[in-house]
Amino acid sequence: MRAVISVVGCDAVGIIAQVSKGCADCGVNILDISQTVLQNYFTMIMITDIDQINIPFTEFVDRMAALGKSLNLEIHAMHEDIFNAMHRI
Repeated sequence: MRAVISVVGCDAVGIIAQVSKGCADCGVNILDISQTVLQNYFTMIMITDIDQINIPFTEFVDRMAALGKSLNLEIHAMHEDIFNAMHRI
């Protein structure tokens, strides 16, 4: 199973490292990542493998949101099935 994680906020040193560590601590593997900085705004989307997650997914979602809050970022983790359902026409 996979999840989509999005990160948006003002650019700062170490964002990718801290989000990656948050994933690794929960057994979430990053499969693909795209990030850019647009006029000092950091944006990132990650596709992750959650087959080896070591906590309930809902707790992971909450942890990522809390991490974002602590870094003044918006971090949203969403199960791939929900993401796909939201973006179907």
